[in-house]
Amino acid sequence: MKLFTILASISAALCVALGAFGAHVLEGRIPDRYIDTWQKAVQYQMFHTIGLFLVALLATKWPHVTPAGWFMLAGIVLFSGSLYVLSLTQIKILGAITPFGGVSFIVAWLFLAYIAIKQM
Repeated sequence: MKLFTILASISAALCVALGAFGAHVLEGRIPDRYIDTWQKAVQYQMFHTIGLFLVALLATKWPHVTPAGWFMLAGIVLFSGSLYVLSLTQIKILGAITPFGGVSFIVAWLFLAYIAIKQM
């Protein structure tokens, strides 16, 4: 599906830019624990960006797979997005948003498995 390919491509580019920003701009400006948090956000965003590409490929064969992509996108925004903002602001309550993104990731992968079982 074209939309998920576009979204995944933009997300992948953001991963590279945000990873470089964390390594070259934030290093030494924020505490190491928040550098680690930033890198975790980049890592999970990239994992699920690859998942978005997978959904885009599978959607050509299994059109009902698209909700998995929406859950992955929601997870990227909630999980990685909250960790990026947490790292920059160091407002710890923002970490309360992160689990909602994690649940979105889990739902996405389980939905993908469900669709695969139904289609195979």
